[in-house]
Amino acid sequence: MTEAVVASITEHFAGVEDPRIDRTKEHPLINILVIAICAVICGADSWTDIEEFGVAREEWFAGFLDLRNGIPSHDTFGRVFGLIDPVQFQQGFESWVRTVSGLIAGVVAIDGKQLCGSKDRGLGQKAITIVSAWATVNGLVLGQRQVPSKSNEIKAIPEVLALLDLHGCIVTIDAIGCQTAIAAQIVEQGGDYVLALKGNQGRLYEDTSWLFASLRQQEFAGIEYDFCETFDEGHGRVELRQCWAIDSKYWPERFQSLADWEGLRSLALIRSERHVNDKVTTETRYFISSLEADAATLLNAKRSHWGIENGLHWVLDIAFREDDSRIRTDHAPANMNVLRHMAFNLLKMETTLKRGIKTKRLKCGWSDAYLFKVLQAGFH
Repeated sequence: MTEAVVASITEHFAGVEDPRIDRTKEHPLINILVIAICAVICGADSWTDIEEFGVAREEWFAGFLDLRNGIPSHDTFGRVFGLIDPVQFQQGFESWVRTVSGLIAGVVAIDGKQLCGSKDRGLGQKAITIVSAWATVNGLVLGQRQVPSKSNEIKAIPEVLALLDLHGCIVTIDAIGCQTAIAAQIVEQGGDYVLALKGNQGRLYEDTSWLFASLRQQEFAGIEYDFCETFDEGHGRVELRQCWAIDSKYWPERFQSLADWEGLRSLALIRSERHVNDKVTTETRYFISSLEADAATLLNAKRSHWGIENGLHWVLDIAFREDDSRIRTDHAPANMNVLRHMAFNLLKMETTLKRGIKTKRLKCGWSDAYLFKVLQAGFH
């Protein structure tokens, strides 16, 4: 089993160039990768943690790794992951994901997350942002890209989309991704889109908000629309969600602002009303979509998109303490993010233990047998 893990990691990360000069290669790169992946699965959140995990399990690792020079130091782990090309490392992760995720279907949420701990005021270094693709059906990270410095997520989103086979998928993105080029790319790759629409889209937002305001005021005779609402209650919270959707054949001729959007078929308004104790909040948002005007489908797609916050970003902060991480040097923050995503996917794929990610990490650290089971879930 352990040999299969090493063979698989070697295969998928073969494109990662060792950044060290030959005379400093005291430890093979595969040792550094395997020990780091296992350590992060088992609860390690820093390079010191990873070194201590390796030392504690040295006898175990010696059964399938060349440890003639022992376990790498925390300085070695930090230096190597700081120098590894993050795109190459991400590509290795994505190569592995394609072999374990199977056919992607349903909603694929694209969203960015800032790694708060990567900010260094002393060096004038801003926190980096990672844009990730999340398969909501199986709850796996499909790929990620770091947002270039002095740029925003618009630059990284097309690169993340290019990694994916979108046939049969609905891609959801917040308002920053509501761009004609991004919509066209999704359609070209065989997918559909539901894109959030905000005021920065100018005429498009004005036309859409005007249309739904007119609809609610019943100013149009004979205009057809689809409607759906859901109601949730629990833990002191009550939430009502409503969606109105209008098909393109009912849009007024004045809507010239929609002509440039590839495959655009429907506009939607989603209204959320939340009751928490005695406090009531409402939120109204607009969306454009290549799907037909099916309010239930559009509402479900957006609810699925919110899962990337609860199912991935929240877990990374709580179970992996990502926002508390002080890993800041060079490419280390982005590469540690890949290690977390890999550990996250492996822990999600192991389904016999009905516990949260944090508990699973702890059990991997306590039990070699359970760590084997988690590794086996992703390395067949």
